[in-house]
This record gives sequence, C-alpha cells and structure tokens, in this order.
Amino acid sequence: MTASESVVTLTALSGIPRVQPGDDLAVLLGDALDYNKLTLCDQDILVVSHKIVSKAEGRYVSLNRVTPSAQAQRLALETEKDPALVELILSESRAILRQRPGLIIAEHRLGMVMANAGIDQSNVDDDGAGPRVLLLPQDPDGSSATLRQALHQRLGIDLGIIIADSAGRAWRHGVIGMALGVAGLPALVDLRGKPDLQGRPLAVSHTGFADQIASAAELLMGEAAEGRPVVVIHGLSWQEQANPASDLIRTDAEDLFR
Repeated sequence: MTASESVVTLTALSGIPRVQPGDDLAVLLGDALDYNKLTLCDQDILVVSHKIVSKAEGRYVSLNRVTPSAQAQRLALETEKDPALVELILSESRAILRQRPGLIIAEHRLGMVMANAGIDQSNVDDDGAGPRVLLLPQDPDGSSATLRQALHQRLGIDLGIIIADSAGRAWRHGVIGMALGVAGLPALVDLRGKPDLQGRPLAVSHTGFADQIASAAELLMGEAAEGRPVVVIHGLSWQEQANPASDLIRTDAEDLFR
C-alpha cells in the first residue's frame, strides 16, 4: 500500500440529509458527491459513519419496548445503567468482559470489544414514545459490499468502502476510528516477509489498513455535533487483495489481552 505521490486528501461531504429508515444510501451519497462537485476515481475511498448505515437499516430500538431479564436487572444495579439498555447490551454481546458503575465493556456478537456493545444514544431522536437507541449494522461487511456495488452502478468506478465507528483502546485514553465493515480494499495487510530499511524481513507485522483510514476520517467526522458522516479519501493505492473487516478480529487463541 502506498500514498500516491506522498499526498492524500480527505474531504468531508456536505449536503447529506438526515437519514431515515429505508433510505437508499447510494442515492444520498451519489447526490452529495454531485452537490460537492466531486468526481471520484478508482481506489478512492468513502468512509461512512456507522450511524447513517444503522439509521438507513432501521436499527433503532425503543427502550420502553424492552423487557429486562433478571440478568439485565442485576447488571443494571451493578453498573447504574438503565435495565432496558443493559438487556440490549446483553442481546448484542457474546460476553461481558468488564464492568463498573457507569461502564460495560462487551464483546459484540461480531467480535469487536466495545463499550455498551456499540449501542449508541447520542444524536438519536426520541420516537414520540420515549427514548430509543441505535444498534450497529447487522452485517457491516455485507452493508459495505452492498453500498459499494450500488455506487459502482451509479458512478462506474471501483471504490473502497469503510463503515466506521469510534472505539476506545485497552491501554490508552481516548477513542479513535475503527473499521466495522470494509469492501473493495484490504482491511488487514500482512507485511510478513517484506524487507525493512536494513533488508531484514519482517516477521510479525500486520497493518490495520482500514482502521488507520477510519481514524484519519474521524478527524473530519468529529465526535459530537459536527454532522459530517461521510469522508472521501483520495491518493491511497494498494496491490493487496481486498479482505473484510472481520479479518481484523483476533481469534480467541490469538487474544493475549483478556
């Protein structure tokens, strides 16, 4: 993977309306590209906030309609959280890894380790019947592939698509971007066997290519009220085969941090 001529440009798209369940994201993003007068080319990348993908997929849940289990009630008492929210965290998780008042760290059903199993309450409208939350996309890699194909049909080019979220890290403060879904580019690049500057072959190096791109895009997307859910990245190139974001997840045998 390389940066063409050592220059990479990032452009946040404006003109994207508030996304509603059932909206066609390919149409919305294609119209936004026209509005911004951007012409894309092969290997340009669209980094898309998971929120607009989840909203288009209707991944809302009204908390008033959730019946907490006994397990959720117990965990809610220990963490001082809404029992309905805790029930959703449990239903979206393989395991609860850590907990304390105000915090639940869970292994999401797709393998990511995230606070609250990635369930989002920020910038989520009340549905008139009480508070609701937004779950992650059902299949982020599949959603990325579907969006890429639809944009290919409209634009006639081969884009890379990353569905991104922000996430914390075990040993450092602060959230960074993370790729939840990837299509059309390598999420993980294996550098083993390639020489370093001294000619010594790399033995264990892998690069989280899609995570690096997602983090760069997060600088423009922001974390609060910025309202910039899509970033176009131009100037990166790669020769490696495309692989999905699921390849970024360590297997249990490889996980030395729990």
